[in-house]
Amino acid sequence: QVQVVESGGGLVQAGGSLRLSCEASGRAFSSLTMGWFRQAPGREREFVAAVSNRGRRIDYADSVKGRFTISRDNAKNTVYLQMNSLNPEDTAVYYCAACRLAWATTWPAYNYWGQGTQVTVSS
Repeated sequence: QVQVVESGGGLVQAGGSLRLSCEASGRAFSSLTMGWFRQAPGREREFVAAVSNRGRRIDYADSVKGRFTISRDNAKNTVYLQMNSLNPEDTAVYYCAACRLAWATTWPAYNYWGQGTQVTVSS
C-alpha cells in the first residue's frame, strides 16, 4: 500500500506560478511511476504530467508543455509539479498518483491516489 499526499495548491493570478509537492510512502518510491492529473468541474480527469521511476522518462499533456515541469527526488520520496504562466483554464483539483507499471499516462493505470489539492487561477 502507498499513501500519497499532495500540497501546495492555492489561489494565484493569471501569469503566476505555483509548485505542487507530493510525498508517497509505504512502498519503495523509486520503483513507482509518478503522475499528476487534474479535474475541473464538469470535466473528466485528465493527464497533466508523468515521470518514470528514476526520472529518465517524462511526458506532459500538450496543454501544459513549456509551462509545467515535473521532477522527483527519490531521496525525499517526493515528486513536484512546477507550474508557470498559469491561466484560468488551469483551474482544477490536481491529483498526484503512483503507478506500479514501468510507464503510464492514463489515469486508470494508476494504483494509488492522493486526496487532491485545489488550484485556482484568477483572471
